[in-house]
Amino acid sequence: MRRSRVVALLAAGGFAVAGCSAPGPAEVTFYADGHTINTTPVLSCDYSQQLAQPCSAKGDTQTLKVRPGKPVQISVPGEVADAPWQIVYEYVTPQGEYKQSDPIPFTSLDRYAYTVTPPTPADRISAVDVQKYTAVLNSSTGESGLLPSDVWGLRLEA
Repeated sequence: MRRSRVVALLAAGGFAVAGCSAPGPAEVTFYADGHTINTTPVLSCDYSQQLAQPCSAKGDTQTLKVRPGKPVQISVPGEVADAPWQIVYEYVTPQGEYKQSDPIPFTSLDRYAYTVTPPTPADRISAVDVQKYTAVLNSSTGESGLLPSDVWGLRLEA
């Protein structure tokens, strides 16, 4: 009986230690043409210090296949939805022209999903970026503004 208590205490201690580890980066989920992928930021910026290069690349942009006319669904975690964020996407026309959308901003702090639809059924979405923003104060001028703090990217191929 004593041994089972020791094993139970060790197991509980292991769960407690595992629960104390730092959470990983926020993941954005993309769903397109029957396929789902979870992505971590490809770019992160830290404006808390006066750095010459506050942004750094974090990983590779993920890729999914999508047919012309198919939408891309995006789901963001609370960490992103609780901040101003926006989507920018690129699409390819049937003539092979690449065009970029205007930014689609979300500032209500309660939007967790969005579906990007190609402008016409013949167009194919080729890239989607989700950009989370953070408020930054310029200590020398006292001015504040929003700057991107994290970017998640997805490339789509035919």
